[in-house]
Amino acid sequence: MHFPFLDNWRKPHPDAEGAATVTDELSGDQTSAAQLLSECELLREQAGAAGVELDDTVESLTALDQLLPHWREDPEVTPWLGADAGLYLGTVMVRSVPGARWVRWPDGQPVVRLPSGREVDVLAEGATWAETGSPELSQAYAEVSED
Repeated sequence: MHFPFLDNWRKPHPDAEGAATVTDELSGDQTSAAQLLSECELLREQAGAAGVELDDTVESLTALDQLLPHWREDPEVTPWLGADAGLYLGTVMVRSVPGARWVRWPDGQPVVRLPSGREVDVLAEGATWAETGSPELSQAYAEVSED
């Protein structure tokens, strides 16, 4: 799956002075990376329309699990919502699991690295949740919080 917002993260502008270091700086700045990856605009829009506030807490994952999956009626929306759900899951993990942080795989995909060294493909978790509802986001979180 292609995520256009990650292109700027992975690939510096060719005319930029010091372009070779732009990618490294962003990946080294956890605050900027976390802010970029936590936007999840489509998910926040869907949740807000259903009266669910996404406040980056574990409780909000449970609230998302309770949403009626109207997005499954639109096959074009489901993959985007799944990506947002995965990024949101990762955001909650990074903010609430001590030592968890965002890292990038060699292909540029963001994943969450837990203190144990385990890396969680949150985009895959979000895609599965958006398509089938299982595993629930709160369940995915509970599994890694015990890691």
